[in-house]
Amino acid sequence: MHVEAESRTNWGRRAFWAGVVVALVLLGGLIASATVPRWWAQRVGDQANGSITQGTLLGLFYGFVFTLLPIAALALILRWRTTWRWVVFALAVAVILALPNLMTLGIVLGRGNAAHAGDRILDVEAPAFRGGTFAGTLLACALVGFVLYLLISRGRARSDEQRAREERDSAPAPP
Repeated sequence: MHVEAESRTNWGRRAFWAGVVVALVLLGGLIASATVPRWWAQRVGDQANGSITQGTLLGLFYGFVFTLLPIAALALILRWRTTWRWVVFALAVAVILALPNLMTLGIVLGRGNAAHAGDRILDVEAPAFRGGTFAGTLLACALVGFVLYLLISRGRARSDEQRAREERDSAPAPP
């Protein structure tokens, strides 16, 4: 009877710790929403140094690299493992790799004071960064789409070739 009591799940304890985790995540999100947009805009502004050319090129770089890396990580991890734990791990890795783009998106779409401050900082210190990031993201998505097209068409060509060989081999020999 003692063994049975130890093997039972303590749902009260699990609910308490789940509540603590949810509260910490919400508190962290609240703090991050008030600080991250300004911080990210200042980092980008320091790199672009007020130059339209540097802002554009920096945005192209960030948009391209930090879109392509998460997609590649997702594809590689999910090709290797597909259990739910690996899917969650792959999504976490992809989100971490996409953080620069997500922080820029938070500035662009954000409605709070920090997002508006980040918007103004990017206007002055990193002009054209947001547009460059968007263009880089589109370029990375186009590259991924092109690679997928090549892989799919290669697979179709191989299956068509295999089907033609099977038809040739199964055809009756001419007399």
